[in-house]
Amino acid sequence: MTLRFLVLLAAFFPAVTLAAQPAQLPLEAFGQLPSTEDMAISPSGKKFAVAGRVKNERVVLVIDEAGELTMRVPLEDVKFRSLQWAGNDFLLVHVRSTEKLGYGFTTDKAEVDTAVILNLQETSGDLAFKRSKSIANAVRGNYGIRLTDDRWRAYLGGMKLIYSRSELRYIFDHGRATLYELDLEKNKARTAAPAANEGHWRKWLIDESGQIGATLDVARSSGKWTLQNSERTTIASGIAPNGGISLLFFGRDGASAIYEIEDIAAGKNRWFKVPLAGGEAVEILADMAIERTYVDPTNGRLIGYREDSEAGKIVLFDGAKQNILSKVYRAFPNLDVDIHDWTPASSHILVHVSGSADSGSWYVIDMTKGRANPVGYDRPTILSKHVGPISTLDYQASDGLELNGILTLPPDREAKDLPVIMLPHGGPFGIWDTEKFDWLAQAFASRGYAVFQPNFRGSGGRNLDFERAGYGQWGRKMQTDISDGLAALAEQGTIDPKRACILGASYGGYAALAGVTLQQGLYRCAVAIAPVSDIREFYRTDYKESGRSKMLRRNQRERFGDPSGFDAISPRKHADRADAPVLLIHGEDDTRLPVEQSSRMADALEDAGKPYRYIVLDDEDHWLSRSDTRMQALRESMDFVLKHNPPR
Repeated sequence: MTLRFLVLLAAFFPAVTLAAQPAQLPLEAFGQLPSTEDMAISPSGKKFAVAGRVKNERVVLVIDEAGELTMRVPLEDVKFRSLQWAGNDFLLVHVRSTEKLGYGFTTDKAEVDTAVILNLQETSGDLAFKRSKSIANAVRGNYGIRLTDDRWRAYLGGMKLIYSRSELRYIFDHGRATLYELDLEKNKARTAAPAANEGHWRKWLIDESGQIGATLDVARSSGKWTLQNSERTTIASGIAPNGGISLLFFGRDGASAIYEIEDIAAGKNRWFKVPLAGGEAVEILADMAIERTYVDPTNGRLIGYREDSEAGKIVLFDGAKQNILSKVYRAFPNLDVDIHDWTPASSHILVHVSGSADSGSWYVIDMTKGRANPVGYDRPTILSKHVGPISTLDYQASDGLELNGILTLPPDREAKDLPVIMLPHGGPFGIWDTEKFDWLAQAFASRGYAVFQPNFRGSGGRNLDFERAGYGQWGRKMQTDISDGLAALAEQGTIDPKRACILGASYGGYAALAGVTLQQGLYRCAVAIAPVSDIREFYRTDYKESGRSKMLRRNQRERFGDPSGFDAISPRKHADRADAPVLLIHGEDDTRLPVEQSSRMADALEDAGKPYRYIVLDDEDHWLSRSDTRMQALRESMDFVLKHNPPR
């Protein structure tokens, strides 16, 4: 990285001086989309791609080694997802949009992923599959980038179209993904593998030569699965009734495939390695908790992993690279570290960090010089002094189960008798909160609140037993795990339990509603963003949109419990018991949880004569992907909490 290169990045994404900071930052500092949304280094380490905001315009920039801006592409208001290099001359920009669907689909709207191919030699861009009339402009799975016959090719799932003679146009045949090999220079696709048969879903592994090395095929109804090699010979098989089977990657030598199965009896997910040529599947890393894996992007092979332990030991099969990555983690103590990208030779490593005193920073580590250079900031107006301290609190549930949660405190107040926001995460299963910068938690901390993010039973980050402990516990023990966290904070004197509100999105929104309907006397207010309010309706909608999948029905019944008890755990059915004001916020384009989940809850509160406010966010999805509507949600939430639970 040249000095000019780093200076140019700093000019686009500047830090803000201390003198320019007001005593209390505006909410926009927290609620706007990050100034730096993503970065990626080319394989040579000589080009750099950045997605973010420049003077309030969202753009993708490509900068060369000399520090020259070689390409600038406006993102406008698209839902950006990620950047992906293909060699040094092609860049894929992955985006998403909410699209209305026509006749024959099980749902009215869907989130559609697409990819834009940037040709840096010609400084041109094209939508993936745009030149193929028989393929929809949508991506249904990304299976890697490979260099074959001196050409860069992307292996993408796509939706095959059929020509209708009656309509004289191409129309959808079905929603199952076909695997395509896409020549990035010509934007020309060929079928690499057919879609799964009706009632099945399929995943692939692509080797370094661009050949299909392994195919996983799963029956949606029974969960029966087969894993086949390139010769279509079955090398492993079994039954995963609830869909707990995943094809992960090739083994380190490329001669085996690694897959994961959910072992309910053992209470954990198990990894197996099976030779591609055939042979016995052998369990690997049996007693090891893995935080993350490292995979070679050029061939899909596992190259190492990081243990999920206090020490966070890194194990790479290449000892030299293991030493490099270990040094990277040690360079940022007490921060959440994500090794985001690296060159094949590991000469340059792109790292994102955040946590206490850091609102999100990007560094390029030049291993040849042993130097970490800052190259971007998520929220440049939020300096170290504005970031509320983040820590983990261990506590016990009322039934003795060991739990923990993430506590964020105001940056400028004594941690004593504080008003508190309980902020349960979404998901809920397999998701968990860690000590990283959370824009919503920090926004409330900046206004004087303690914020607690409980990792209740059902959360991820531990083991399958802990996750399955949440099954059938919606509105029950999962809910009391949250209020037990409130009690633990009160016992240590950090918060005033009489000044508590509960706020959350998705499942967290459900928990917020349940906190003032299924529970009473705990919270002064509840803010529910894109919540589940009616379990039975949610169950019916998911079942219908899955094409009436028996696998999904089994899975949902296991997670929610017996359908006869759905009404007992549905906040909408208990709106007359609401003992605190409720704010409902929902995106009109939410395809995960339809906006009716909030509108019907609002109707129930209205009928019961309970205080509430209901906000619909125009053109917004389930994840608050747009900056303007995300800010609207934050302002409405903050105003509501300040009114009903002021920090004094």
